[in-house]
Amino acid sequence: MTITVKFFASLREQIGTNQLKLTLHTPLTMEQVWTSACPNTPLPEYLLMALNKEYVQADAIVKEGDEVAFFPPVTGG
Repeated sequence: MTITVKFFASLREQIGTNQLKLTLHTPLTMEQVWTSACPNTPLPEYLLMALNKEYVQADAIVKEGDEVAFFPPVTGG
């Protein structure tokens, strides 16, 4: 099964791409998708996650054809 993984803002720079396709053999949680997509990068604290354009928690299940997005926390002043 194939999913699309997107990275935004500083994560895009850190990971080195804004999007990738990931092939999974079983459904995974959002946290497991991060680990599969970024095996040498620990899950950032306060990471925002979206599944099909809706914010979700790290334990949300990702299935065939889903779009996953990771965002750094929003700050401002």
